Amino acid sequence: MKARITITLKSGVLDPQGKAIQHTLDDLGFEGVTKLRQGKIFDIEINETDKTKAETQLTAMSEKLLANMVMENYSVEILD
Repeated sequence: MKARITITLKSGVLDPQGKAIQHTLDDLGFEGVTKLRQGKIFDIEINETDKTKAETQLTAMSEKLLANMVMENYSVEILD
């Protein structure tokens, strides 16, 4: 089963990398970007056929390793 975990910073958490990317886009002539926040995407293949069990495992992976639960949010999406 294929899945995607998306990690984003919680609102209110400063995002210096996103701000640097936004400034660089502006320097490159992309002047319409008013806000940019960066995140992470993990595409995972898991050897599980039960969608509920897969979501449980992916949630545990996110909370125990992939996301910093103090600063980040995550979402789990089953792709097939």
